[in-house]
Order: sequence, then C-alpha cells, then structure tokens
Amino acid sequence: MTSKIKVENKKIIVPDYPIIPFIEGDGIGKDISSPSQKVLDAAVLKAYGTSKKLEWKEVLAGEKAFNQTGEYLPQETIDAFNEYLVGIKGPLQTPVGEGIRSLNVALRQTLDLFVCLRPVRWFKGVPSPIRYPSLVDMHIFRENTEDIYAGIEYMTGGIDAKKFRDFLINEMGVDKIRFPESSSFGIKPVSKEGSERLIRAALNYAIKRELPSVTLVHKGNIMKYTEGAFKNWGYDLAEKDFANQTFTWRQYEKIASTKGKEEAEIVLNEAKKAGRVIVKDVITDAFLQESLLKPFNHSVIATMNLNGDYISDQLAAMVGGIGISPGANINYKKGYAIFEATHGTAPAIAGTGKANPSSLILSGVMLLEYLGWYKAAEHVYDAMEHTFAKRRVTEDLYAQMEGATLLSTSEFVDEIVGNMH
Repeated sequence: MTSKIKVENKKIIVPDYPIIPFIEGDGIGKDISSPSQKVLDAAVLKAYGTSKKLEWKEVLAGEKAFNQTGEYLPQETIDAFNEYLVGIKGPLQTPVGEGIRSLNVALRQTLDLFVCLRPVRWFKGVPSPIRYPSLVDMHIFRENTEDIYAGIEYMTGGIDAKKFRDFLINEMGVDKIRFPESSSFGIKPVSKEGSERLIRAALNYAIKRELPSVTLVHKGNIMKYTEGAFKNWGYDLAEKDFANQTFTWRQYEKIASTKGKEEAEIVLNEAKKAGRVIVKDVITDAFLQESLLKPFNHSVIATMNLNGDYISDQLAAMVGGIGISPGANINYKKGYAIFEATHGTAPAIAGTGKANPSSLILSGVMLLEYLGWYKAAEHVYDAMEHTFAKRRVTEDLYAQMEGATLLSTSEFVDEIVGNMH
C-alpha cells in the first residue's frame, strides 16, 4: 500500500511503498528520467523482492510545466514536495527574462534545502585527468541558501545601486570603492545559524559513516567577518556540541603553543585511534590545489555556497566529470530532500540516445541511502562498477576510453540492470 514519508521525533519514517515525486527535466531530462527509474526499480526488486517499491509521481517544472500550466514552477509542485518530503529531478533550464534567477535555486530557497550534498568517488575504468583517481573519496557539504547565491545584487546605473553606493560612502564612511560611479554591488550574507546547521550536518554525516575528517574550506584570510566567521563558528560548534566525537586543528594548535608540537602530535594520534573526527580548515585556493595533489587528506568538506560551487565541479572532473556526479539538496531538520542530476539540459543531444544517465542514477542511489535502503543502493554501485570496468559506456565516456563499446542511453541502462548480481 502506497503512503507518504513522514518525520517523527526528528527521524524520517519510510513506508515500504513510498510515493516519490519526480521532475522529468528539460532537454535530455526526458531521455534520462525514465531509464534512471528503471535502474532504481530493478535494484529495489533485486534487494527486497516485492516487499518494497518506489511509487513514482510526476510533478511539473521547467518548460514542460510552462507548456501545460503557463508557469515554470507551479505551486502544485512545491506542494507535492512539501507533502511527500523526498523527490528527484532531472536538469532544468532557467528561463531567460522571466524574472526567475534559477528554478533550481528557487526550489532550494522555497523548501529551505540548506545542504547541497555532493559525494565524489571514482569508478574503475572511468577516464580521469589525475594519476590516482582511486584516492578521491570526498563528500561536499555546500551551504545552499546564503552567500552570493542569496541573490542580493544591484546593477550599476540603477536607482537601488545609487542608493546603496551613497549609503556606503555617506553613512558608513566606505572609501575603498575604486570606481563608485560604475560599480555594481552584491551582498554576501553569512549567518551563524546558517553556518552552524550546515556544519552540524557535515559532522553528523562524518560520525555516522565513520569518516576520518571534516575540512572547513573558506577564504577567511580576506573575508574575515563572513568566511572567517564561518570557520570560527565551525570550530566552536565542534568543540562544544561534539566534544567527545571530534578533535579540532584549533585544539591541536593550542596544545602545540603551550606544551609543544610533540605533545600535540601525541594527542592528535590518540584522537585518531579513538575514532574521533578530525576537524580542520583550509583556505579555498589552497584546498583547490591540495585536493589535486593530496586528495586522501580530505573526506567531508563543509563550505559556503560559492566556494562549494567551484569545489564540486573540480572534484567531479577528477573522477570523470559532472556527467557521472550525483547531488542532493537536503533539509536535515525537516526531512525535505530533492536529489538531482548535477549537469545541464544538453538540448543539442536531446532525443538522440546519446545522453549519459549516470548522474541521475547515482543521485537516485543517494535517495535510496537517504531512505535507509542500503542494500538496493549497493546493487546499483556494484552494477555500475562492473559496467564501467567493461568499458561499455555512452558517447561522452566512449570518446575518452580506449577499447570501449559505444552504447545508447537505453542500452547502457540495460547493461547496468544486467550487471546486478
């Protein structure tokens, strides 16, 4: 019997036949949505027989919604995600000149999906620009509602830009705007509450999965009261609310300054042996370099919105690109979660059978894990590992792999299903 996912006592309660709203998506969305569902359904059937099943419910957004309703993001779609809590979506094209900055951002803001979770792992056989992609195993927690993506901007020449400029100069005494008459302005809100809930989610995730570290990535050396505050709030939270489960780099430095580096190393090693999560921080530009040179030094990444955008795409490129990179937008407090393909709509190849559904499939695997259906999720991981290892892939990967076999979207999906052992 189908029923709704609920939240009780801050835990999600998942029925055996949960209703899962899905947005087909624009462009190649229609090419990858149904095939992805086919893989997930096969995995659930393989793992649980008929005792569990995902009940798919289509809701509208993007061009398909506009053609049918005259709106790009109908209220009925928002209501469906509010009602059923967990859903999945294909890529959406942001309409030009329609007053909507981004349909994806609109969904995140409306449902307060404050975590953008992007796990990054390599599948054997997938081409990579780095020498040892198997060392890449990171989980990015990108703050989803603040920072530059809050959308508070004023275009030069406009009345609001002039008001803001005059306020900064006349009321706040700002004298560092080099070209005030031609400057546009953007505001970067970073709150303690927003930072703490993101970092708390990252710490809980690391602890639950027994991962070794959480890295706070920031540009606090320059933006001291926003990104620097993010770092400090993260350390404060770890040392106060997770004192028995973490050891911070700030604590290490304090011990080193008072008792010496040798004593600090002893305490650090004891914390690692005890299974504590090591919480550290890295400046953003240094992290982008270090993640390439020493990816094994980082596990869970907690960072702000704009940094997370850069980091997510770089790490994805290290393991084969965003075409096989999954993503999710989650509110861990209320239980809302929308899993999504992380790539664009690729209209040039829509309907050609060339689309790679891997990103949406792996986002569906994240959905299965969120529901607690780990056995089904493992079936998909295992089957995709076998498929990539056999070099039987879609056009995007075929062009990069020697000795590969070219498959259409549907053939690739059938290969994955056939490899579920």
